[in-house]
Amino acid sequence: MDISNISANGAVSAAYAQQQASTLSEVQTTVFKKALDQQTANALQLIQAIPSPQPTTQGLPPNLGNHINTTA
Repeated sequence: MDISNISANGAVSAAYAQQQASTLSEVQTTVFKKALDQQTANALQLIQAIPSPQPTTQGLPPNLGNHINTTA
């Protein structure tokens, strides 16, 4: 492999550009993870804020729901 045509400045520039791209990728991944964690926390808060349904028989006749019709 002949590397005589590659200048030292070009090699340094390429290495520096690759390092910058790698750093940018790491930063983007970190920001994405933080945003995802925040969305998860917000979703959990919303879920916990939902009140539990309370069964009510108010206004229903007392015989309603006492027997199951098993013939169809």
